[in-house]
Amino acid sequence: MANTIYDRTIAFAGLCQAAYLVQQVAKNGHCEENAFETSIRAILNMNPSSTLDVFGRESNLKAGLNCLVSGLDSSSSGNEITRYVIGLMALERKLNARRDAMSQLSDRLDMLERQTAHFDLFDEQMISNIASIYLDVISPIGPRIQVTGTPSVLQQTANQHKVRALLLSGIRSTVLWRQVGGKRRHLIIGRKKMVEQANILLARI
Repeated sequence: MANTIYDRTIAFAGLCQAAYLVQQVAKNGHCEENAFETSIRAILNMNPSSTLDVFGRESNLKAGLNCLVSGLDSSSSGNEITRYVIGLMALERKLNARRDAMSQLSDRLDMLERQTAHFDLFDEQMISNIASIYLDVISPIGPRIQVTGTPSVLQQTANQHKVRALLLSGIRSTVLWRQVGGKRRHLIIGRKKMVEQANILLARI
């Protein structure tokens, strides 16, 4: 895949979208449906023809692009999303160093893909299966991401599954971000260029 500012912006918007949706589900118990479906579908798009192909269309990343432009600010909401983003990056870096975990993740995703021949990806059971991949493979690697939200919402099993499924999607986007040349330093020295690119994309979707 190409290693351009466009590709890095798309991949990082995918990561921001997953983090933003985690926040929404944890607080409200629901989130924007199209954005959620885009993030979950990305998990199983393991051999994309391009960076954008992981997410389908630019418009599918509207929530993530908006978050990239304005959501990583110094407000409490922005700080929370930033914490999730940094946490996912730290987890992915540890995952990448663990061949056993990478192999286990690949096997579990292959199994999930086979299940989609018989079940809708967005059935509660399938979201539960995706969540279990995060819980079994990613979470033990640490450091664990502390998700904050409304206690009564987070106590509901279906919402816990959605949150973990979205965290797995965040890992997927972080893998993509690294594949197209994204580095932690880009969050500091390259963020202005990504914001400019995100604004260009938002203006045309």
